Amino acid sequence: MKTFRLLPLFFTVGAMALPAQAQSLIELYQSARSFDASYQSSKSQYDATLAKADQAKSAILPVANLALGVSRSNQDITPDVGSNRSYGTETATLSASQPLYRPANWASYQQGIKQVDLAQSQMISADQDLIIRVGQGYFDVLAAQDNLAFVKAQKTAVAEQLASAKRNFEVGTSTITDTREAQARYDLVIAQEIAAENDLRVKKIALDQLVGKDNTQPLALALPLKLPALQPADVNVWVQQSEAAHPAIGQSQIALDVALLETQKAKAGHKPTLDLNVNYNAINNMEGSSTAGIGTHVNAGTIGLSFNLPLFAGFATQNRIRETIALEEKARNDLEGAKRAVAQGTRTAFFGVLSGLGQVLALEAAEASSQSALDANKLGYQVGVRINIDVLNSQSQLFDTKAKLAKARYDVLLGGLKLRQANGTLKVDDLQSVNSLLLPK
Repeated sequence: MKTFRLLPLFFTVGAMALPAQAQSLIELYQSARSFDASYQSSKSQYDATLAKADQAKSAILPVANLALGVSRSNQDITPDVGSNRSYGTETATLSASQPLYRPANWASYQQGIKQVDLAQSQMISADQDLIIRVGQGYFDVLAAQDNLAFVKAQKTAVAEQLASAKRNFEVGTSTITDTREAQARYDLVIAQEIAAENDLRVKKIALDQLVGKDNTQPLALALPLKLPALQPADVNVWVQQSEAAHPAIGQSQIALDVALLETQKAKAGHKPTLDLNVNYNAINNMEGSSTAGIGTHVNAGTIGLSFNLPLFAGFATQNRIRETIALEEKARNDLEGAKRAVAQGTRTAFFGVLSGLGQVLALEAAEASSQSALDANKLGYQVGVRINIDVLNSQSQLFDTKAKLAKARYDVLLGGLKLRQANGTLKVDDLQSVNSLLLPK
């Protein structure tokens, strides 16, 4: 009866030991978007670039100005002939100008439009970088938790083996060597446990800082786990996708387009310009002027065209064109370099994921083999055909294989995200496919 009475208490203590609220990968990514300083900096730069692009519109829009003036004059004539007096003047001028033909201004306006595309591409890069950093931090914590759990399990197993060796020595069925070997292995596992605890602590601090939460608790993978196959399975398809989607290639293409427009601006130095100008002046002489003794009010309006044809600028225009053409060639080379780098990175990431999937299969087989080897060594130790060190080595091999297998799974999942980042197609939706492999909340 006492046992049954204590059951609710055991359940309560167990519930208190569980994380209050574990977070999924999607939840921590969303939290990082509103907290991460690097991402917020990129977002501010995006907003600034959009505002700068809008400034280019001013080159093709009219310009208007209003000028107001008030003055007071005193006139003294010697000898005095009755003309000494004081008078005031009020002036108002409204002027406006509209460019009609200015090729350089239109090129600047088109460059501003390209700046909008550049800002969007840079924001995509920042978002992809955040996805990878959150995924890296998330799986780093899970890997550290698994490693600590395996070390603790190994410590328990070694402690049992140490106790068995001591009992066998006491009854004279084994030598002191077995006890000392087990003690040495136990001391080593204690050191590994301390290191694993510190590693987990550091990894959790890094994740907390990234997402802006205290004591984050990532959801673990749901086991047994079958990792999804890599689709599409052809590396050339991934490379082809990168040419149209990768932000780095897009930014290099925009840089080339801007360089071409810069050459157009330079060539416009040889072309004429035509502007429409409008002016309206109002002059109010309240008590007359220096030439008139009575007050006057004058309104004058003008409208006209202003034409300008450059004739010679000391070869500045020709040299500017040479400079921009050279910068065009540089931009083309940069674009080609970006394509090659992205293609290489995509291929490297693709084969890295393939290799990781193969390693997971191999480690799963190794885990089963290591477990069988441990069971056989334990049985052999009990019947006297195996010694204590054989059991200890088998235990160490099993837990080391388990840790490597867990890490390999995380590497494959993160490698899949990095592959999509490498070819420029990584999106938030890709996190959902990884999120579906986690334990339900």
